[in-house]
Amino acid sequence: MKKIVLSIAVLALTSSLMAEEHSAEKSVDANHHAAHWGYEGDASPEHWAEMSDKFALCGTGQNQSPIDIKSDIDADLPAIEFAYKGKAEKVLNNGHTIQVDIAEGSSIVVDGKTFVLKQFHFHTPSENTIDGKSFPLEAHFVHRNAEENTYAVVSVMFDEGEENPILKSIWEKMPAEARKDAAIDEGLNYSQLMPEDKDYYRFNGSFTTPPCTEGVRWYVLKKPMTVSKEQVKKFFAVMKHANNRNIQKLGARVIVK
Repeated sequence: MKKIVLSIAVLALTSSLMAEEHSAEKSVDANHHAAHWGYEGDASPEHWAEMSDKFALCGTGQNQSPIDIKSDIDADLPAIEFAYKGKAEKVLNNGHTIQVDIAEGSSIVVDGKTFVLKQFHFHTPSENTIDGKSFPLEAHFVHRNAEENTYAVVSVMFDEGEENPILKSIWEKMPAEARKDAAIDEGLNYSQLMPEDKDYYRFNGSFTTPPCTEGVRWYVLKKPMTVSKEQVKKFFAVMKHANNRNIQKLGARVIVK
Protein backbone atom coordinates (compact mmCIF):
# COMPACT_ATOMS: atom_id res chain seq x y z
CA MET A 1 0.00 0.00 0.00
CA LYS A 2 2.87 2.37 0.92
CA LYS A 3 4.55 1.62 -2.42
CA ILE A 4 1.36 2.54 -4.28
CA VAL A 5 0.98 5.81 -2.37
CA LEU A 6 4.65 6.63 -2.97
CA SER A 7 4.34 5.89 -6.69
CA ILE A 8 1.30 8.14 -6.95
CA ALA A 9 3.16 10.93 -5.14
CA VAL A 10 6.17 10.59 -7.44
CA LEU A 11 3.93 10.59 -10.50
CA ALA A 12 2.14 13.69 -9.28
CA LEU A 13 5.42 15.48 -8.62
CA THR A 14 6.78 14.49 -12.03
CA SER A 15 3.62 15.72 -13.76
CA SER A 16 3.81 18.99 -11.86
CA LEU A 17 7.44 19.54 -12.85
CA MET A 18 6.68 18.74 -16.47
CA ALA A 19 3.77 21.19 -16.44
CA GLU A 20 5.99 23.90 -14.97
CA GLU A 21 8.69 23.20 -17.55
CA HIS A 22 6.15 23.36 -20.37
CA SER A 23 4.76 26.60 -18.99
CA ALA A 24 8.26 28.06 -18.71
CA GLU A 25 9.05 27.02 -22.29
CA LYS A 26 5.89 28.76 -23.48
CA SER A 27 6.84 31.86 -21.53
CA VAL A 28 10.38 31.90 -22.89
CA ASP A 29 9.09 31.30 -26.40
CA ALA A 30 6.60 34.13 -26.08
CA ASN A 31 9.21 36.47 -24.68
CA HIS A 32 11.68 35.43 -27.35
CA HIS A 33 9.30 36.30 -30.14
CA ALA A 34 8.09 39.46 -28.43
CA ALA A 35 11.66 40.70 -28.00
CA HIS A 36 13.07 39.34 -31.25
CA TRP A 37 11.20 41.25 -33.92
CA GLY A 38 12.47 44.68 -34.75
CA TYR A 39 13.53 46.89 -37.62
CA GLU A 40 17.15 45.96 -38.28
CA GLY A 41 19.14 42.96 -39.52
CA ASP A 42 17.68 39.49 -39.02
CA ALA A 43 14.84 41.01 -36.97
CA SER A 44 13.76 43.43 -39.69
CA PRO A 45 10.27 43.45 -41.28
CA GLU A 46 11.45 41.33 -44.20
CA HIS A 47 12.03 38.46 -41.71
CA TRP A 48 9.00 38.80 -39.43
CA ALA A 49 7.07 35.98 -41.08
CA GLU A 50 9.99 33.59 -40.50
CA MET A 51 10.17 34.20 -36.75
CA SER A 52 6.94 32.58 -35.60
CA ASP A 53 3.89 30.81 -36.97
CA LYS A 54 1.92 33.57 -35.28
CA PHE A 55 3.58 36.07 -37.60
CA ALA A 56 2.69 34.18 -40.80
CA LEU A 57 0.34 36.92 -42.07
CA CYS A 58 3.30 39.29 -42.23
CA GLY A 59 4.38 37.26 -45.26
CA THR A 60 1.21 35.71 -46.65
CA GLY A 61 -1.38 38.43 -46.01
CA GLN A 62 -3.13 40.01 -48.98
CA ASN A 63 -4.18 43.26 -47.28
CA GLN A 64 -1.07 44.37 -45.45
CA SER A 65 -0.07 47.85 -44.31
CA PRO A 66 1.56 50.27 -44.87
CA ILE A 67 0.93 51.20 -48.51
CA ASP A 68 1.72 53.95 -50.97
CA ILE A 69 -1.49 55.91 -51.32
CA LYS A 70 -2.34 56.73 -54.93
CA SER A 71 -5.95 57.30 -55.77
CA ASP A 72 -7.90 58.85 -58.61
CA ILE A 73 -11.17 57.59 -57.16
CA ASP A 74 -13.24 60.31 -55.53
CA ALA A 75 -15.99 59.33 -53.14
CA ASP A 76 -18.36 61.21 -50.89
CA LEU A 77 -16.90 59.83 -47.69
CA PRO A 78 -18.73 60.51 -44.43
CA ALA A 79 -16.98 62.64 -41.84
CA ILE A 80 -15.33 60.81 -38.98
CA GLU A 81 -17.02 61.85 -35.73
CA PHE A 82 -14.31 62.53 -33.16
CA ALA A 83 -15.05 62.63 -29.42
CA TYR A 84 -11.69 62.75 -27.67
CA LYS A 85 -12.34 63.30 -23.96
CA GLY A 86 -10.31 60.55 -22.28
CA LYS A 87 -7.24 61.66 -20.36
CA ALA A 88 -3.70 60.68 -21.28
CA GLU A 89 -2.52 58.01 -18.83
CA LYS A 90 1.18 57.48 -19.50
CA VAL A 91 3.89 57.57 -22.14
CA LEU A 92 5.64 54.29 -22.85
CA ASN A 93 8.85 53.34 -24.62
CA ASN A 94 8.07 49.72 -25.56
CA GLY A 95 11.30 49.25 -27.47
CA HIS A 96 9.56 49.61 -30.83
CA THR A 97 7.90 53.01 -30.57
CA ILE A 98 6.84 55.78 -28.21
CA GLN A 99 3.22 55.20 -27.21
CA VAL A 100 0.73 57.29 -25.24
CA ASP A 101 -1.99 55.27 -23.50
CA ILE A 102 -5.43 56.85 -23.20
CA ALA A 103 -8.05 56.32 -20.48
CA GLU A 104 -11.62 55.37 -21.39
CA GLY A 105 -13.66 58.22 -22.77
CA SER A 106 -12.30 58.92 -26.27
CA SER A 107 -13.82 57.48 -29.42
CA ILE A 108 -14.64 57.92 -33.07
CA VAL A 109 -17.81 57.00 -34.94
CA VAL A 110 -17.54 55.93 -38.55
CA ASP A 111 -19.87 53.77 -40.66
CA GLY A 112 -22.27 53.92 -37.74
CA LYS A 113 -19.79 52.04 -35.55
CA THR A 114 -18.06 53.31 -32.41
CA PHE A 115 -14.34 52.69 -31.95
CA VAL A 116 -12.71 53.52 -28.62
CA LEU A 117 -9.28 55.15 -28.65
CA LYS A 118 -6.75 52.95 -26.84
CA GLN A 119 -3.43 54.59 -27.63
CA PHE A 120 -1.45 56.50 -30.19
CA HIS A 121 2.17 56.03 -31.21
CA PHE A 122 4.75 57.22 -33.72
CA HIS A 123 6.92 56.04 -36.60
CA THR A 124 9.90 57.73 -38.23
CA PRO A 125 10.03 57.98 -41.14
CA SER A 126 6.37 57.55 -42.04
CA GLU A 127 5.12 54.05 -42.80
CA ASN A 128 2.46 54.99 -45.32
CA THR A 129 3.47 57.26 -48.19
CA ILE A 130 1.32 59.53 -50.37
CA ASP A 131 2.06 59.56 -54.08
CA GLY A 132 5.47 58.16 -53.23
CA LYS A 133 6.23 60.88 -50.69
CA SER A 134 7.59 59.81 -47.30
CA PHE A 135 7.12 62.05 -44.27
CA PRO A 136 9.57 62.46 -41.38
CA LEU A 137 6.97 61.32 -38.81
CA GLU A 138 3.61 59.54 -38.73
CA ALA A 139 1.22 59.11 -35.80
CA HIS A 140 -1.20 56.19 -35.51
CA PHE A 141 -4.30 56.59 -33.34
CA VAL A 142 -5.47 53.04 -32.60
CA HIS A 143 -9.17 52.45 -31.89
CA ARG A 144 -11.12 49.28 -31.06
CA ASN A 145 -14.75 48.26 -31.50
CA ALA A 146 -15.39 45.89 -28.59
CA GLU A 147 -18.53 44.28 -30.00
CA GLU A 148 -16.83 43.09 -33.18
CA ASN A 149 -13.25 43.09 -31.86
CA THR A 150 -12.20 45.14 -34.88
CA TYR A 151 -9.81 48.05 -35.17
CA ALA A 152 -9.62 51.43 -36.85
CA VAL A 153 -6.43 53.45 -37.20
CA VAL A 154 -6.42 57.18 -37.88
CA SER A 155 -3.08 58.23 -39.33
CA VAL A 156 -1.59 61.73 -39.21
CA MET A 157 1.44 62.73 -41.26
CA PHE A 158 3.97 65.34 -40.12
CA ASP A 159 5.93 67.57 -42.48
CA GLU A 160 9.15 69.26 -41.40
CA GLY A 161 8.40 72.75 -40.18
CA GLU A 162 7.71 74.56 -36.92
CA GLU A 163 8.13 72.83 -33.57
CA ASN A 164 4.99 70.98 -32.55
CA PRO A 165 3.94 71.99 -29.00
CA ILE A 166 1.99 68.77 -28.30
CA LEU A 167 4.91 66.61 -29.43
CA LYS A 168 7.16 68.77 -27.26
CA SER A 169 5.08 67.87 -24.19
CA ILE A 170 5.27 64.16 -25.04
CA TRP A 171 8.96 64.18 -25.96
CA GLU A 172 9.82 65.82 -22.62
CA LYS A 173 8.35 62.80 -20.83
CA MET A 174 9.27 59.91 -23.15
CA PRO A 175 11.60 57.40 -21.45
CA ALA A 176 15.03 57.01 -22.99
CA GLU A 177 15.13 53.32 -22.01
CA ALA A 178 13.10 50.54 -23.62
CA ARG A 179 10.25 48.97 -21.64
CA LYS A 180 9.96 52.00 -19.39
CA ASP A 181 6.99 54.30 -18.91
CA ALA A 182 6.46 57.69 -17.32
CA ALA A 183 3.63 59.83 -16.05
CA ILE A 184 2.33 62.38 -18.51
CA ASP A 185 0.15 65.47 -18.21
CA GLU A 186 -3.42 64.15 -17.96
CA GLY A 187 -4.64 67.33 -19.58
CA LEU A 188 -2.54 66.79 -22.70
CA ASN A 189 -4.66 68.06 -25.60
CA TYR A 190 -3.64 65.27 -27.96
CA SER A 191 -6.51 66.07 -30.33
CA GLN A 192 -4.37 69.02 -31.44
CA LEU A 193 -2.02 66.53 -33.09
CA MET A 194 -4.68 66.39 -35.82
CA PRO A 195 -5.49 69.07 -38.40
CA GLU A 196 -8.82 70.88 -38.36
CA ASP A 197 -9.49 69.61 -41.88
CA LYS A 198 -10.01 65.89 -41.41
CA ASP A 199 -10.57 64.80 -45.01
CA TYR A 200 -9.02 61.40 -45.41
CA TYR A 201 -7.94 58.50 -47.59
CA ARG A 202 -9.54 55.19 -46.69
CA PHE A 203 -8.45 51.60 -47.28
CA ASN A 204 -8.52 48.19 -45.64
CA GLY A 205 -5.24 46.99 -44.20
CA SER A 206 -3.45 45.46 -41.25
CA PHE A 207 -1.41 46.32 -38.21
CA THR A 208 2.08 47.36 -39.28
CA THR A 209 3.74 45.27 -36.55
CA PRO A 210 3.58 41.53 -35.78
CA PRO A 211 1.34 39.61 -35.92
CA CYS A 212 0.24 41.88 -38.83
CA THR A 213 -3.46 41.21 -38.18
CA GLU A 214 -5.68 42.14 -41.12
CA GLY A 215 -9.20 43.57 -41.19
CA VAL A 216 -8.06 46.97 -39.88
CA ARG A 217 -9.84 50.08 -41.15
CA TRP A 218 -7.33 52.76 -42.12
CA TYR A 219 -8.11 56.48 -42.29
CA VAL A 220 -5.11 58.56 -43.37
CA LEU A 221 -5.74 62.28 -42.94
CA LYS A 222 -4.79 64.23 -46.06
CA LYS A 223 -3.48 67.38 -44.40
CA PRO A 224 -0.16 66.98 -42.54
CA MET A 225 0.85 68.67 -39.30
CA THR A 226 4.35 70.02 -38.62
CA VAL A 227 7.31 68.67 -36.64
CA SER A 228 10.68 70.34 -36.28
CA LYS A 229 13.89 68.74 -37.48
CA GLU A 230 15.13 68.75 -33.87
CA GLN A 231 12.03 66.89 -32.67
CA VAL A 232 12.54 64.17 -35.28
CA LYS A 233 16.20 63.87 -34.27
CA LYS A 234 15.23 63.52 -30.60
CA PHE A 235 12.73 60.75 -31.37
CA PHE A 236 15.28 58.94 -33.54
CA ALA A 237 17.92 59.25 -30.82
CA VAL A 238 15.62 57.50 -28.34
CA MET A 239 14.58 54.74 -30.78
CA LYS A 240 18.18 54.45 -32.07
CA HIS A 241 16.91 53.40 -35.51
CA ALA A 242 14.08 53.95 -37.98
CA ASN A 243 10.89 52.17 -36.91
CA ASN A 244 8.89 51.95 -40.11
CA ARG A 245 7.77 48.84 -41.96
CA ASN A 246 8.42 48.68 -45.70
CA ILE A 247 5.61 49.47 -48.18
CA GLN A 248 3.31 46.51 -48.93
CA LYS A 249 1.60 45.55 -52.20
CA LEU A 250 -1.79 47.16 -52.79
CA GLY A 251 -3.15 44.10 -54.58
CA ALA A 252 -6.86 44.28 -55.39
CA ARG A 253 -7.57 46.97 -52.81
CA VAL A 254 -9.10 50.29 -53.76
CA ILE A 255 -8.19 53.54 -52.02
CA VAL A 256 -10.95 56.13 -51.83
CA LYS A 257 -10.64 59.77 -50.86
